[in-house]
Amino acid sequence: MRLTATSLSKAYHGHVVVDIPNVSFGTHGLEGLIGPNGAGKSTLMGLLTRRIAPTSGEIALENEAGTHELNALQSHDVARIGLIKTNQRIQGFDGLSIRDNLALSATSSDREGLSSIFDRTRDAEDIEARVAALLEQFSFADPDGSAKSGGEKKLLDILRCLVAQPTMLLMDEPTAGLPDDITQSVMELVRKKVDAGEMSVVIVEHDLPMIWKYCDYVHFLSEGQMLFEGTPDDVRENRVVAEKYMGV
Repeated sequence: MRLTATSLSKAYHGHVVVDIPNVSFGTHGLEGLIGPNGAGKSTLMGLLTRRIAPTSGEIALENEAGTHELNALQSHDVARIGLIKTNQRIQGFDGLSIRDNLALSATSSDREGLSSIFDRTRDAEDIEARVAALLEQFSFADPDGSAKSGGEKKLLDILRCLVAQPTMLLMDEPTAGLPDDITQSVMELVRKKVDAGEMSVVIVEHDLPMIWKYCDYVHFLSEGQMLFEGTPDDVRENRVVAEKYMGV
């Protein structure tokens, strides 16, 4: 899996917030994207998923089905071809139970819709097994009720993305607000799926110890520009990163 952007820029009222000549994600397994507040990280994620239209540039996703040019697509079309992003702002179907939220996310795009949860013509057994496995691994107060706390809603958002089986997953501050043990379980599951070749992952995160622990490769963004890329050790030792981000 490979997600590339060429000559990518975004400007608001003449102010450039992202300006990246060339960047590639997905060839290093589990990758991190770090940078100071206001660096343009969330804007970049929005551009890659077509939630935000670029001022200029081309975006393409390569997976087993071929190369997909993303510029002409809408965000829901991008998700259907395997590029999915977790939500920084928690979103969901509050009228559905946790179990049905997961089942709906696991449903193939040709059978989307609330009625498909109970449609026995789809591959119900496979979906139910995938949902049951996640609910067994991650405890909710009431899986057949709605998510109540902020932590449950955050976890549900992550699990909905995983159960959809993306080829590439973008995780925007995925574990903020989660207890340490749940954070560890989530990251271990993500690491397992990456190692199995099921998907590539890019994590946008301020928690540097988590980046150093789990990521194979790190991109450093500052003032809308990709200033450095490399292994966690390379990034930690880079003077530009140290000065602009770590205050060293």
